[in-house]
Amino acid sequence: MVCEKCQKKLGKVITPDTWKDGARNTTESGGRKINENKLLTSKKNRFNPCTVSLPRFAECRICRSKVHQPALNFCQGCAYKKGICAMCGKKILDTTNYRQSSA
Repeated sequence: MVCEKCQKKLGKVITPDTWKDGARNTTESGGRKINENKLLTSKKNRFNPCTVSLPRFAECRICRSKVHQPALNFCQGCAYKKGICAMCGKKILDTTNYRQSSA
């Protein structure tokens, strides 16, 4: 749960290409060659975790557990319980009349 101001800062969701509408996995767009040897061409596109610097996930400022996105400061559970934005900590929801458990 993030506020409207922090909504723009969130990361983008990776979605698959739609079929034939500018997709990179078709032969017409030039993204894929016919009869190519995948053993020779796949080395440059392979993911190598040793060379790529992975994003550092911060700890929640309340419960010290790891957050699920790199830009967040509070985990989803603590942000929901407190009614705050998970990124900046601004109060979004009044939780005074809510009956929430601590676990």
